[in-house]
Amino acid sequence: MSRSGFASKSYHTRGLVLRTHKLGEADRIITLLTPNGIVRAVAKGVRRTSSRMGATLEPFMEVNALLVMGRNLDIVSQAQLRNPYGQLLVMDYPSYTVANAMSEIAERLLETDSDSTLQQYQLFHGAIALLSKQRVGSGAVLDSYILRALSVAGWAPSFTNCVRCGKPGPHQALHVQLGGVVCAECRPSGSLSPHPITIEYLQALLEGDWSTVAQAGPRARKQAADIVANYLQWHLERAVNSLRLVERN
Repeated sequence: MSRSGFASKSYHTRGLVLRTHKLGEADRIITLLTPNGIVRAVAKGVRRTSSRMGATLEPFMEVNALLVMGRNLDIVSQAQLRNPYGQLLVMDYPSYTVANAMSEIAERLLETDSDSTLQQYQLFHGAIALLSKQRVGSGAVLDSYILRALSVAGWAPSFTNCVRCGKPGPHQALHVQLGGVVCAECRPSGSLSPHPITIEYLQALLEGDWSTVAQAGPRARKQAADIVANYLQWHLERAVNSLRLVERN
């Protein structure tokens, strides 16, 4: 490729490595979440011990990358580390499994929602950064991320007003398929009756109210996790496999 041809086919982007796959004897396929969407690219020679990019292009690292557009897959020409989130997450198994679950969810959502790519990138980045600091429980970070990501995708739940008539709460029933709490008059069959503290906890997760989140007990966390997982599966119409590996406390 000529110098001018290289320039016309190359582009810079920041991104977070979601996952990697081996390719051949020394290469990897890198899946990047960027502000413009998902990019899959080949990183040549990164599995060699002499590679300068090998440690940079690991899952959950934030990088500045120079890529060259290819016929089927782009090619990573350069990669500079921005934030070593992956180095921190790999040392804590619960956090690492949560990061993997969030990666799978981000990919699933962006398969069908290309209008909110930048917001999804910023949300995922914030969740990974918070997770790496280990100041908030990994399960709470995951559930908050799911609720917010679904909201960005257009499926915002309501834990305050009735999702059918809009009547202000608090309400004692919740219907997953309808997307939140329902009043006594609108309550359909199949509604759940979570503890009021669980509903407050769900609202705190949605808002990122970490002081309220920190006060929740095991019962509220467990009830909320089940509700969030069911809400996610309802909208994705299939299970997120990596959620089964997440350790809850």
